[in-house]
Amino acid sequence: MLSVVAPFYNEKGTIATLHRQLILVFRAIGRPFEIIFVDDGSDDGSYEVIKTLKPVIAVRLRRNFGQTRALAAGIKRSRGNIIILLDGDLENDPADIPKLLQKLDEGFDVVSGWRKDRWKDKFFTRRLPSTIANRLISFTSGVHLHDHGCMLKVYRRDVLDALNLTGDMHRMIAAYAARNGARTTELQVRFEPRKFGKSKYGLSRTFTVLLDILAFHFFYKYSRRPIHFFGGAGFVSFFFGAAAFLYMLFLKYVAGVSFIQTPLPMLSALLIMIGFQFVLMGLLAEIFVRTHGKEEETVAEVMEQ
Repeated sequence: MLSVVAPFYNEKGTIATLHRQLILVFRAIGRPFEIIFVDDGSDDGSYEVIKTLKPVIAVRLRRNFGQTRALAAGIKRSRGNIIILLDGDLENDPADIPKLLQKLDEGFDVVSGWRKDRWKDKFFTRRLPSTIANRLISFTSGVHLHDHGCMLKVYRRDVLDALNLTGDMHRMIAAYAARNGARTTELQVRFEPRKFGKSKYGLSRTFTVLLDILAFHFFYKYSRRPIHFFGGAGFVSFFFGAAAFLYMLFLKYVAGVSFIQTPLPMLSALLIMIGFQFVLMGLLAEIFVRTHGKEEETVAEVMEQ
């Protein structure tokens, strides 16, 4: 069974068109399907439109929780063993779904869309930042895709069930899935410029993507050993604090420069204190991880019994 999940936030003008396109595609495929439209707290009457469509499973969030939470709510309501995610703004063409499904049948767990010709006319403001962000994500995650941000993707259900979708993970779902062992590939898909409404994303999203990359790297490299991250930062701070202290002594007893004539005493003390705090943070995080890990093992043992 195929389940398609599309989130909407103030996209009243696109809902009926997307529904019509999906119905045509799935009837041509000839497999059981369900359509799940998630209203992410819209205030433009989007949910009222969704309720009038058949066959559609309508999900409404009480307020705007963001795209990741909306997708998670739709996935939770879905029943298919293959889940298709796409945007609700008509920038993704549902006619590309069959070829993504064919690629999935070749043995892949995730097939991602690649909007190759996107932003050709906005090179510096959109295309260049997007290219840099995608290459950074590919380098950090080890999952080499041209377009991590394309929402049109096809997943095997067990891949998504293994993920706890929170924050802004929707930009990097394929990367998180691949880190869990999912076989991932991509296919070129069409891109249609927005015809209705206004984009919710701008150039500022580049900076949030950089933070998402940092969170991804930290989660997979240090989530089980946080002392290595915080302790490493602490020792670096200790080193520079000690170097400042030794240089301060050199200036005092070799060059005859008084302590109060330089900022080195304060800088040295500050760096050493920061290093000490980093190490303490690492120890506290390590205690939390180990305690939480034991609780998980206990729950697993109880479930096995």
